[in-house]
Amino acid sequence: MEQKYHEEQDKQNIEKMRAVLSELPAFCKQYFHDIAEYTSTRTRLAYAYDLRVFFQFIQDNNPICGNIPIKDYPIQLLDQITKDDIMEYLDYMSLYEKDGKTIVNKERGKARKIASLRSFYNYYYKNEKIEKNPASLVSLPKQHDKEIIRLEPNEVAILLDQVEAGTKLTKSQLKYHKINKVRDIAILTLLLGTGIRVSECVGLNINDVDLDNGALIVHRKGGYNTTVYFGYEVESALRDYMEQRENMIPLSGHEDAFFISMQNKRIGVRSVENLVKKYASNVTTLKKITPHKLRSTYGTSLYKETGDIYLVANVLGHRDVNTTRKHYAAVDDETRRRAVNVVKLRENED
Repeated sequence: MEQKYHEEQDKQNIEKMRAVLSELPAFCKQYFHDIAEYTSTRTRLAYAYDLRVFFQFIQDNNPICGNIPIKDYPIQLLDQITKDDIMEYLDYMSLYEKDGKTIVNKERGKARKIASLRSFYNYYYKNEKIEKNPASLVSLPKQHDKEIIRLEPNEVAILLDQVEAGTKLTKSQLKYHKINKVRDIAILTLLLGTGIRVSECVGLNINDVDLDNGALIVHRKGGYNTTVYFGYEVESALRDYMEQRENMIPLSGHEDAFFISMQNKRIGVRSVENLVKKYASNVTTLKKITPHKLRSTYGTSLYKETGDIYLVANVLGHRDVNTTRKHYAAVDDETRRRAVNVVKLRENED
């Protein structure tokens, strides 16, 4: 499998990391160097962004630190930060201004921020670089289970029919629809028929798609490759697209890409998000449908049909089955409710 797309993504993340690291205290470099063995570039970049916000908060709210450039902070500063300081930081993260924009973090956002700090503090504490670990004393915000937003079976059929017919599209959209219809049907059918992530979809290369055996090789979020199988509906949509793809002339560097944009480049994540939004908004106005919601739609359907949570976890690429179980607990509850009248205690008497 060609790795060019994913290698390019890693390269971009590393370049962004270096830019953020130049703004963080110098001692942070060792932390990011050592966690590189077991974290992805995307995860490290997210941690770096979180730490940049944290240190900026410390500088803005601590009169002593305000006179020192962040990059010159000594590691001893970590021992001076208290649990109360971190609690104030989390409260600040609920609502703050940045570059003229208002940023809101709810339970999940704040949980990620404290998780970043915990990892950071644990590293230096375990390596005996600091004497205190206040981040470990802060409880994660209680997260309420989110309802799974997904398309119902009739909505899936309406969506695919609508993509094929182009109904409810504007005149401007119809002009592009005529060119991209076959590709768009292939993308949506693939997402709905396999549950792969949008990043896995756009990262596909021509050699990753085996139409004869109904299989894809996808590059998972954890950095490994796996085979994903698909049925005849996905195969049919992909074959139709391949007929077009064979006549396309991509720009240099994009020759291997399976899905191509109108600019003759590998289609990007944002483009797929936009096309899903465009078509789904004409199917349901009550649900905000994204590529990830199409993944949830597939996962829910698979679980309802099989009742096998381990199979769903494996197909979706979840390393921990508890992640899958948490997402589909509502479906499980629905199944249990249907079971209440299955067992009969006494036959009805006439």
